[in-house]
Amino acid sequence: MGMVRAYIGLGANVGDAIATLADAVRALDSLDGCRVRGVSRLYATTPVGVLDQPDFRNAAVALDVSVAPGVSAAEAAASRLLIALKELERGFGRQPRYRWGPREVDLDLLVFGRHAISVERPTAGRSDSPAKADLPLIVPHVEARRRLFVLAPLNDLAPRLVPPGWGESVATAAARQWAAEGADAARVVATWDGEGWLELG
Repeated sequence: MGMVRAYIGLGANVGDAIATLADAVRALDSLDGCRVRGVSRLYATTPVGVLDQPDFRNAAVALDVSVAPGVSAAEAAASRLLIALKELERGFGRQPRYRWGPREVDLDLLVFGRHAISVERPTAGRSDSPAKADLPLIVPHVEARRRLFVLAPLNDLAPRLVPPGWGESVATAAARQWAAEGADAARVVATWDGEGWLELG
């Protein structure tokens, strides 16, 4: 068995978002065959799509995942990880809502090593959004490259990473989106101390 470095995007804007996301980091570290290797700073981010809601709190986690050799094994491991993320979301009380609406927690598989994956989404890994329920599992995440709430925390962990199909680094993509969306669209509000986020000033 080898290890693949995956990156998970975290977000929430319902309830105690900071506490929920800290608990989510610990839950990721407890998944079978997984180990958290890095946690980004926490960002307050402007909502996308539906603006009439509280700002989100977003972060990213570097997660080492145990994977057998071969493309099919990587696809299977990514699918299992997706299922685990959806199970964690439900465990944290995520409620089905409209696209881009408020969230108790979001856990998104952003990148899975150097693998470009497009497979049928497992039933247990389907989105609770009707518009996305039947979409395949595509990794790197289709929308990540154009979303500052993803790129800002991912840039903390892997600025030089060039995900498959991007043709640019995370740092370059993040700089472009900050220029397009403005500095206030993603603001650092806390740093990770190994146990949780310490809020700034």
